[in-house]
Amino acid sequence: MNNAFYEKMKKIRAFLLDLDGTVYIEGELIGDMKNTLRAIRESGRKIVYLTNNSSKTGETYVERLKKIGIWDERDTVYTSGDATVALLKSRYAGKRVYLMGTQKLREEFLREGIVLDDENPEITVISYDTEINYEKLCKVALFLKRGTTYIATHPDVNCPAKEVDVPDIGSYMKMFEASTGRLPDVIVGKPYRFMGEGIKELTGCEEDQLVMVGDRLYTDIRFGLNNSFTTVLVLSGETTEKMYSESGMKADIVLNSLNDILPYLR
Repeated sequence: MNNAFYEKMKKIRAFLLDLDGTVYIEGELIGDMKNTLRAIRESGRKIVYLTNNSSKTGETYVERLKKIGIWDERDTVYTSGDATVALLKSRYAGKRVYLMGTQKLREEFLREGIVLDDENPEITVISYDTEINYEKLCKVALFLKRGTTYIATHPDVNCPAKEVDVPDIGSYMKMFEASTGRLPDVIVGKPYRFMGEGIKELTGCEEDQLVMVGDRLYTDIRFGLNNSFTTVLVLSGETTEKMYSESGMKADIVLNSLNDILPYLR
């Protein structure tokens, strides 16, 4: 038992849970996750599924979580796509946007009143586009060379998968840097503070009432540290013990999986 972490847990009102590599991998739950999530709720704490994966909308995630049997009406989903919409509304209201994204994400942006323009945008937004094609890549390169504001929904290099991790938006960013010489003007999702401010507003919690649980050092744990949240690193996804020891980061606790949180819920 880590007594210092146990004391921090007494203040926690909401769990911020990464999904891929933390709750499941390719839709397969990690261990006895259903009972673990049930125990978190029964302890009186909220669950916010907090994901950088902008290829899906919150509604899509809810349906997916229902399908694998872990959704509860008390839970919330907040994606980097949601955070990007909030950014566009607050800082770039009315600006024309080219979105490199899935059809579902495009529909979500339109529902939220974002003006999409595939020909003469003022802002270029790239997301984790699992429907990507060469035409989209060329349009992004063109608009970046024209000097549009460049926004990325999140920085993840890879998306966890069973056999081998697959390229995520961070890999796209490297490609566009090589092609255009540009890096994003703004990166919205974890580990950046903009998403943290959105979470505090969403939950009504202060920093010491939130715990970030994730498998990635440079997004999940760095996000918690950047926002002064309690941090839990789980070794069920991307990060290994060696990677952690060499990172110089210090999570509040390291667990093999989220399922090992149960003793700290009392």
